[in-house]
Amino acid sequence: MSTEASLTPSPAPIFITPMDVRWQDLDAYNHVNNANYLVYLQEARLKWLKELPGDWYSPSAAPVMAHSELNYRLPIEWPADIEIELFVNRMGNSSMTIGHRIVDANDATRIHCDGSITMVWIDTKTGRPVPLPQVIRDAVAGQI
Repeated sequence: MSTEASLTPSPAPIFITPMDVRWQDLDAYNHVNNANYLVYLQEARLKWLKELPGDWYSPSAAPVMAHSELNYRLPIEWPADIEIELFVNRMGNSSMTIGHRIVDANDATRIHCDGSITMVWIDTKTGRPVPLPQVIRDAVAGQI
């Protein structure tokens, strides 16, 4: 029996986008402040959602973040060329878990951050879960 751990490859990304590292994002050590990683990931998710050919939100139903997990692997120093990769980890009735990686744009094996977030679609008046929009299901069909 082998003592080596087997690595599970990441699924194919549903979306990849470059992200600008701004001077204002840095801390005193010339690293992107950890809170800005969530901002980068939010911007990437919104870019993906805006590209979908249909309504993913309405006045009565919208997504909210229910959970986030970030593993900080390598600091992002300025200047940097980075990309955000999004993956579908799980689809539920009213929620989806999106895996993410922030990688060096010139070498995707240099991972700055990985993890996942869970978004739940809710009724904006009651706060209760509602079914995922069909456009979301169609966009990830065959990806999981």
